[in-house]
Amino acid sequence: MRAALADSPPLWWSLLYFFSLLCGYYVVRPVRDAMGASGDPSTVFPQWLLDLADGAGFALGEYTLQLLFTGTFVTMVVLQPVYGALVARFPRRVFLPVVYLFFIACLVFFFGLFHTGVAGRGGAFFIWTAVFNLFAVTVFWSFMADVFDNQQAKLVYGYIGAGGTIGALVGPGITRLLVEVIGVANLLLVSAGFLAICLLCILKLRPWARRREEQHGETGGEQAMGGSMLAGLKLVWQRPLLRALAITMFFGVGVGTLLYNEQAAIVKQFYPGAEAGTWYYATVDWAVNGVTLLVQVFVTRSLLQRFGVAPALLGPAIAILLGYCLLAASPLPLMVAIVQVVTRSGEFSLAKPARETLYTRVDRESRYKAKAVIDTVVYRGGDLTFVWLHKAIAVLGSSMVFAAGIFVALGMSLGAWGIVRAQRDLPDEGQPDPRPREGL
Repeated sequence: MRAALADSPPLWWSLLYFFSLLCGYYVVRPVRDAMGASGDPSTVFPQWLLDLADGAGFALGEYTLQLLFTGTFVTMVVLQPVYGALVARFPRRVFLPVVYLFFIACLVFFFGLFHTGVAGRGGAFFIWTAVFNLFAVTVFWSFMADVFDNQQAKLVYGYIGAGGTIGALVGPGITRLLVEVIGVANLLLVSAGFLAICLLCILKLRPWARRREEQHGETGGEQAMGGSMLAGLKLVWQRPLLRALAITMFFGVGVGTLLYNEQAAIVKQFYPGAEAGTWYYATVDWAVNGVTLLVQVFVTRSLLQRFGVAPALLGPAIAILLGYCLLAASPLPLMVAIVQVVTRSGEFSLAKPARETLYTRVDRESRYKAKAVIDTVVYRGGDLTFVWLHKAIAVLGSSMVFAAGIFVALGMSLGAWGIVRAQRDLPDEGQPDPRPREGL
């Protein structure tokens, strides 16, 4: 099987797909971060909102990230039924291209908006980029579960993830190389070009998805799956595996959000200069991507094939729990950097590929609708909850933030254990979930 897959077109088209997707995202992510960190509120917020806040004596600039995360969550909640209706009423050959064409059209729209200098463009672009990242990536992995069965997924998901990691490394390099040459607005068109490559990959992979479904007797993905637009929410509530995945996602986001926000405060204290802070962040990102790539290429495949998802899920969760215990005792920049590398690289290289293989063993509504709820609404709900929680407890000091984070990491670990237990009741590898849709 290894030799067959190594030479197979679907593996290489999937690699190109994920590379292009993350490369396109990381081309514009620095633009988003710059907008979110802007010291000019008129760049981030529309004028009417600034006037309203001024009249109430409220300084929006002091709550920029909290308000942007809140806006992102609200947007996710509003769009989730729209996405549910799309996947329920249209076959895969329609809704997959429509999702990416929509994002390309948005990039072209923002390209024009950036040239106008209109107030609030930064906040709108920040929120849109977060929505784009989550929806585009969750659609990608849902489609991968159509293309590969569980055994194949264990074999190739590490390599596909490595293609995305390379894209995440190349994207910022393109931005650094071109931003002073072509300007910020034109970078959006570069990103749109990478999304156009994603559309090509979808067309090339469709025959392999159909073949996989025919081999395992599944309902054809080229037909509309039907059901309610809110079916994903019901499925997450009803099925133990999906509930455990949602719990793990919620607390996993909490771990990252608390660490990210407190890291910013610690960096400001120990690296007050812009150059020193940039060096620190760049070093952390370099280490995260380097460790992630090494694990994806040399560890993920063999670990999933030999031992299944349990060690890939529980190992990172336990490491994060121990890391937070150490940070509560010693919140120093070096220790924060080490825990950041462990947290992010463990998630990207082990935990996420392990979770994604499980979607090859469930029905298509769970794969597209429930997964979208978990990856978007639950994800951003975690962001919203813990960004405000950090704001509330940060006044007590870093040690108290990380002490609270211990309980968040414990919740993530318990969620991972719930996934391990629930996945034992799934159908045999490579077989579709035979359970009825329960009136959805």
